Amino acid sequence: MVYEATTTAPVNIAVIKYWGKRDTALILPTNSSLSVTLDQDHLRSTTTSRADAAFTQDRLWLNGKEDVIKDGGRLFVCIRELRKWRAEMEDRDAGLPKLSTLHVHIASYNNFPTAAGLASSASGLAALVASLSTLYALPQTASELSRVARQGSGSACRSLFGGFVAWREGAAADGADSVAEQVAPREHWPQMQALICVVSDAKKGTSSTAGMQHTVDTSPLLQHRLTVVPQRMRDIEAAIAARDFDAFARITTADSNQFHAVCLDTAPPIFYLNDTSRAIIQLVEELNRAALESTGHLVAAYTFDAGPNAVIYALEDNMPTVLGVVDRFFPQAAPFTNPFGVKVEYSPLAGFRDVVPIAERGAVKSFIHTRVGDGPRVLGEADGLLGPDGFPKTLG
Repeated sequence: MVYEATTTAPVNIAVIKYWGKRDTALILPTNSSLSVTLDQDHLRSTTTSRADAAFTQDRLWLNGKEDVIKDGGRLFVCIRELRKWRAEMEDRDAGLPKLSTLHVHIASYNNFPTAAGLASSASGLAALVASLSTLYALPQTASELSRVARQGSGSACRSLFGGFVAWREGAAADGADSVAEQVAPREHWPQMQALICVVSDAKKGTSSTAGMQHTVDTSPLLQHRLTVVPQRMRDIEAAIAARDFDAFARITTADSNQFHAVCLDTAPPIFYLNDTSRAIIQLVEELNRAALESTGHLVAAYTFDAGPNAVIYALEDNMPTVLGVVDRFFPQAAPFTNPFGVKVEYSPLAGFRDVVPIAERGAVKSFIHTRVGDGPRVLGEADGLLGPDGFPKTLG
């Protein structure tokens, strides 16, 4: 019998950023964070896990290339903790197959650029945890599983849920209360959409892991940030509950800007944004200024993770305006894949000013238009990534 499970997990983009650990081994954050889960129809990690007595060691392939599972490393810890839960089930029920005694082969594939500020490690580790927990038929809740995912990649714990998700900082030394939980499902605010401007799909110069620890060690501004975030968390959760986009946008952009200010306050400073990133900020700020004057409301919210790529949140009714303006000033290198059939035309709001020059074609490589999405999905046998021999069907 083949023991195998294939799942997908979504990308999440934080609107209240996680940056800094109080415990680097358990990956316990210095502050709580909150994210929007994006639709897996557009951005996802797919992972297949198989347990087999013929396997001689645990092995993992990412996008067809083998990634070493280092003893005591993050992947090792996730597999160990999930296997431990399976062993406890087998101890209680002698009739269960002894899957915890078998090695596993794991294949994972991202349908978007890895390590380019698009939260690939979050969706990848969440997919791994979802796949193994499905393989092992674990009874743990998503919040309980998030404790394990967190130890693989902090933000991964938020990708175990759909909709709007909080990762609670917690206070316990062992991390028992540092878990993710859903603040609201996608059905609560389905009009929320996102436009990702892919400025670069290259691997970033300073990894998140290294960058945040430099910040913790050297940035005085981080200490101020830690006093601000708790109220921001309360405010943005209230904004989501009320479906108040104006409040959501103000908090989201303020937190993104403060996050990058903290990066600049690090010694030596960390530069994740580039000139194109900053021009996108100027453009969205001007669009919001014109919208506020003409309608009394904001139409867009930008946020940047640890990379130059912009994520612009907007409600469905306002996305054609946002997309038209961004497309006008940042013509793409690749044709726009238009999943929702939006009519892309430049029709700026009254009073809108050209605050940035039209960029060279390709300054923004591509747009990804998506929306708030669901949590991990379980796929069928036909969608598995491993062949009959237990190795990836496609190797890099």
